[in-house]
Amino acid sequence: MFERRSARLLAGGLATTVAMSAAVLTAPSSGAAPGSGRAAGGPKPVEVQLLALNDFHGNLEPPTGSGGVTQTGVSPTGTPVTVPSGGAEHLATQLAQLAAQQKKRNTITVAAGDLIGASPLLSAAFHDEPAIESLGLAGLDYASVGNHEFDEGAAELLRIQGGGCHPVDGCADGTPYEGAAFQYLSANAFVTETGQPLLPPYAIHKVQGVKVGFIGMTLEGTKEIVSQQGVAGLDFTDEADTANRYAAELRAQGVEAIVVLLHEGGSQTGTDAYQINGCNGLAGPIVELAARMDDAIDVVVSGHTHQAYNCELSGKLVTSASSFGRLVTDIDLRIDRRSGDVLHAVADNVIVTRDLAKDPVQTELIARYREALGPLAAEVVGTTTTALTRAQETLFGNVRGESSLGNVIADAQLAATDDEQGAVAAFMNPGGVRADLDAGPVTYEEAFAVQPFANNLVTLDLTGTQLQCLLEQQLQVGRTLYPSSTVSYVVDPAGTTAAAGADPCNGTVVVDASVTIGGVPVAPASTYRITVNSFLAGGGDGFTVLRAGTNAVTGVIDLDALTAHLGERSPLAAPTDDRIRTAG
Repeated sequence: MFERRSARLLAGGLATTVAMSAAVLTAPSSGAAPGSGRAAGGPKPVEVQLLALNDFHGNLEPPTGSGGVTQTGVSPTGTPVTVPSGGAEHLATQLAQLAAQQKKRNTITVAAGDLIGASPLLSAAFHDEPAIESLGLAGLDYASVGNHEFDEGAAELLRIQGGGCHPVDGCADGTPYEGAAFQYLSANAFVTETGQPLLPPYAIHKVQGVKVGFIGMTLEGTKEIVSQQGVAGLDFTDEADTANRYAAELRAQGVEAIVVLLHEGGSQTGTDAYQINGCNGLAGPIVELAARMDDAIDVVVSGHTHQAYNCELSGKLVTSASSFGRLVTDIDLRIDRRSGDVLHAVADNVIVTRDLAKDPVQTELIARYREALGPLAAEVVGTTTTALTRAQETLFGNVRGESSLGNVIADAQLAATDDEQGAVAAFMNPGGVRADLDAGPVTYEEAFAVQPFANNLVTLDLTGTQLQCLLEQQLQVGRTLYPSSTVSYVVDPAGTTAAAGADPCNGTVVVDASVTIGGVPVAPASTYRITVNSFLAGGGDGFTVLRAGTNAVTGVIDLDALTAHLGERSPLAAPTDDRIRTAG
């Protein structure tokens, strides 16, 4: 029987040491017996199983639409072959079955961030306490902190970790909230005032006499993609540099087996990029980060991009398990008993199929919170004649443009602010659109899944020059805003994009003379009332131009604007996608 002690935040940001079953990673040592992963003549290595997931986002019930399937192939006609996957009831069963295959010896379950935030109503209505409870019951032991863990701020994250009723809503389901049964780790999220980590940066475990270290790592760019209120008083440092710092600290304590739980990732881009095991044309920050991480780091469990991959990068095993509980990464490790080094590691991404038996504990939890949620979830707020999706059209190269659902949201935000606030245009960020809408009746719960952040709408003044800069900055930050129906402009693939950090007004991709509002060309010196959500108004997603807006007025919650729009215009058809056009 191994000892398990709850990790506690220590004064001064010192790391926590927890004695329990653990995991680690990669390549046979030079003294190993051929093919054995075992030092010649030495004691039998410690076998460890690591079960990993990421980006759960409170998906207790099986996700719907494209977020609820995993692609396994391509049909002869070129269409994707998919398998329905995900749901906490099936996820818990999959975790238990994988652990049972290893006779539950030295199995530890970990996650790479974004377990909460941008969640469906069933979890979000209770400040994601249901998701935290569910993952604890499923056996989660440790998780890095993702950017969405900060959606409600640092104080709320510490409450989620330590327990206690919500300071405003209380214990919404009528029962005490005891906190997470697992430990959050974040080595690179620091309290600005003290310079100390907000949470323990790492944990050390003894596994049959062998020390294993886990380092939690939050996305360095969290401040750019979370509301300013959520990250107030915090600083975030470079992921690789910080991982190397703590890896050295761990080695000084005799830890040679080191795993980084990193909330940053990449995507496969090559042939068969849908393969859940492999790194076909893998691109993105994970490639550079793995290369910069010290060779002492053996495994990097990653996330953030909602993609699946599994391979060796720069001598490290690097994995990601898609999102929403659709996959589990099963990592088997062999660790030398004497040196503590990882001798061998292998990983397999396993689909959480819905033919798995439902875990009864999870079923009871879901039913309890569904009852507490009450009838609001099923209230029909409108109807659509066709499906409204997040799928974006391609403008040129990797530049994406409009989507039917994104355009509807922008129209809804304009409709909510044109009279009282005098708005003439609205823009919506793609990252804030979290789910699709099927054709037919739309319930409040379905609308909430689309816009779960409860951002207020903000209407502000921009000059014509600032508006032009905003449109150019889309290309600079790599995120095209969805425009309301009053907006029209042309992009020129032959134009130049301002360098990152440079003045976006220097870009020439958006054709100046083509920009119109209400069919009238935008004049540089004129002033226009523009509506965005509060996240964008604070410069979120890198749209710093919006911080220069003046005469800002805060309006209704974005979800309220969407439900009102759906109700007033039902049955609503998909809008045209001719607001952004390509030259030529």
